[in-house]
Amino acid sequence: MQKEFNCLRLDGENVEEETCQVVEEVPLSIFINGRHFATAMTSPQLRSEFVTGHLFTERIVSGPQEIESLEVEGNVARAIVSNPMRAIVPRRPIVSGCGGIASFLDESKLPEIKSDLAITVEDAQAAMKAISLSEIHIATGGVHSVGLFGLSGPVCIIEDIGRHNALDKAVGYALGKGVDLSRTFVACTGRISSDMALKCSVAKIPVAVSRGATTGLAISIAERTGLAIVGFLRGKRLNVYTNRQRIKISQVPCQCQGSRTSE
Repeated sequence: MQKEFNCLRLDGENVEEETCQVVEEVPLSIFINGRHFATAMTSPQLRSEFVTGHLFTERIVSGPQEIESLEVEGNVARAIVSNPMRAIVPRRPIVSGCGGIASFLDESKLPEIKSDLAITVEDAQAAMKAISLSEIHIATGGVHSVGLFGLSGPVCIIEDIGRHNALDKAVGYALGKGVDLSRTFVACTGRISSDMALKCSVAKIPVAVSRGATTGLAISIAERTGLAIVGFLRGKRLNVYTNRQRIKISQVPCQCQGSRTSE
């Protein structure tokens, strides 16, 4: 997932030749029933899980049972699905810095998350601490970490150059293990954008926690689907943007005028 490259490092007036760890970025072309569906730029591990999760969160399949076969060879993935008509959409590359195919949002068809899961602030903090220990991120600074957690602990923690890719891989991994996603929550190092909120909602994941920001459209989606979005979780600080009943908070909110709500 990482390679060594030579680089010239400047630190003030010091200049040194060094060997640097850099993350890999490789293309993965996905074919569905023989038709090219998309090409994604991803980190090279967990490719089958990525394809499974991506087809699920993009609503090409309603579950792994609709994937009749899946083969990954080199930079090509070939899937046979039971309803290939869902995959007839405009093709475009899925790059590491942006979302998947769900760029057009039909709000009348937003999914509904039916779950009574609620987590504590301590659950969210522990999850964020767990995903921040990525050795690959420490070595390269070039990946996002996404963790899928139950109330008893982590289901999986996955790194990828794209946060959307990492989320798809986590969902795909959980589907393969038969995990009930409505009893889990997501923690991620990147911001919660509209695509991330929609993917969580499609997967019926009720809570998404990030150490970064969120967006207005993500909040709009979350309010309609039942997703709780927690952002700017750093140490003891966090913002709860939507569906507050999913976060167990014992303190009484301060009504002080001019109180800060974000960083």
